[in-house]
Amino acid sequence: MTLLRQSLVFGLLFSRAFGFLKSGLKHGLSLSVVWWLLALPALAVEMRVAVGDRLSQAVVGSSTPAVIKNGAGQGVGQIPQGQAITITPSGGGLKLADWQGQAFWVEPTGGGYVFINDKWYRGKVLVVPVDGKVTAVNWVDIEAYLYGVVGSEMPANWPQEALKAQAVAARSYALYRRDRTQGDLFDVASTTASQVYQGLASETPSVQAAVNATQGQVLTYQGRVIEAVFHSSSGGYTENSEDIWQRATPYLRAVADYDQDAPVFHWSETFSTQQIQQRISGIGRLQSIATERATPRGRIMSIRLQGSQGTRTLTGTELRQALGLRSTLCSLTLAGDTLRVEGRGYGHGLGMSQWGARGLATRGYNYQQILAYYYQGTALSNVRVANLQKQNVPLLPSPEALRPAPGQ
Repeated sequence: MTLLRQSLVFGLLFSRAFGFLKSGLKHGLSLSVVWWLLALPALAVEMRVAVGDRLSQAVVGSSTPAVIKNGAGQGVGQIPQGQAITITPSGGGLKLADWQGQAFWVEPTGGGYVFINDKWYRGKVLVVPVDGKVTAVNWVDIEAYLYGVVGSEMPANWPQEALKAQAVAARSYALYRRDRTQGDLFDVASTTASQVYQGLASETPSVQAAVNATQGQVLTYQGRVIEAVFHSSSGGYTENSEDIWQRATPYLRAVADYDQDAPVFHWSETFSTQQIQQRISGIGRLQSIATERATPRGRIMSIRLQGSQGTRTLTGTELRQALGLRSTLCSLTLAGDTLRVEGRGYGHGLGMSQWGARGLATRGYNYQQILAYYYQGTALSNVRVANLQKQNVPLLPSPEALRPAPGQ
């Protein structure tokens, strides 16, 4: 058990000695939230974020002079302030300027920021070869990481309570993933495969304020940090985990959503049978379509498509990916050569609905209430982390200004 895990168990047991804070809310919202603080040394928690995976090359630079180290941590050179260098695959390893190696660290000095391909980031970067390509991993303090996540996942002008809820959910998800990837190259991706992270580009004062106000706060269930998944909009009702994942997670329960203001609450798409033939192989011209299995809320789990050249059964996820749909909460109607899709929501429908969090925040609910509603039976807990120096969003050169000239 890691120190983080030990801390969480201790804190939860301590909190239970004081009981639960409970009060009723209208609309059936629950306010059962547990708070605890740890009398333990602050933990420095770094996230490893893949900001470029299996690329043909990586362009790196720094806002201050940067130290270049090899995989063993030995200094091999520097990148001058405001300049960038291209790292390419070479002989099973990497080539960075005149250096060859199996891995390179780029570490800005003096609290500077690192440039990777087309974005600025806090922390440092490790560049390694993977499958003959280049992978760049941003090593960054978790609170600084959240500066870049919250503004990427939620509009910065949304209510502060919604932003705080997003910060706690994102922190919980990140720590959940980090505890399960210790032997891997990185903890999370920077895309929707994990949670979106765009570094300094998405930082704003309102986002920083939400992260700072919730520093170290995570959601736990029975002493463990939860997998706090979230999505854009459920289309009116979230899902039970077993109906989507086929495994029951006690804190991911279906609840009525408050996402009616979402622009994706209702949506529709139209496809010709020719487009379907191009996107879904093995069926030819589509002749009929039938949903075989769906969740109680109507999300497609399995669907059969019959065509002039054969029949295929797809999962809801496969159908969504093939047609680029916003969600699997939809119905399909074939009329002649036209397939019409009527749908609701955006995302998998599990955990917190971001538009629902906004809806609750505009109704006056705070982030503790929002989180308790979407993550049933969880405790809002506090893991003490090392204080991050509070910094304003810096003004940095545009990515284009740092790109090396062709041939460099």
